[in-house]
Amino acid sequence: QVQLVESGGGLVQAGGSLRLSCAASGRTFNIYAMGWFRQAPGKEREFVGHITTDGGTTYYADFVKGRFAISRDNAKNTAYLQMNSLEPEDTAVYYCAADIRGFSLGVRVTTGAYDYWGQGTQVTVSS
Repeated sequence: QVQLVESGGGLVQAGGSLRLSCAASGRTFNIYAMGWFRQAPGKEREFVGHITTDGGTTYYADFVKGRFAISRDNAKNTAYLQMNSLEPEDTAVYYCAADIRGFSLGVRVTTGAYDYWGQGTQVTVSS
C-alpha cells in the first residue's frame, strides 16, 4: 500500500506561480514513477507530467510548454510540481499518482498506469 497526500494548491492570479507537493508513505520503495494529473470541471482527468524515481527522468504534456517542472526528493519521499506563468485554463484539481508496476512512457501518460492516487488539491487561477 502507498499513501499519497498533495498540498500547496490555492488561488493565484494569472501569471503567478504555485508549487504543489506530493508526500508518499507506506511501501514507497515500490514506486517507479510519480505522475501528476489534473481535472477541470466537466472534463476528463488529463496527464500533466511524470518523474521516475530512479534517475529523475521527466516527461510533460505538450500544454505545459516549459511552464511546469516536476522534481523529487527521494529522502523525503516527496514529489513536487512547480507551476509558473499560470493561466486561467490551468484551473483544476491536481492529483499525484504512483506507478508501482514500472510501465513504459507511453502508458504512463494514462491514468491506467497508476494504482495509487492522492486526494487532489484545488488550483484556481484568476484572470
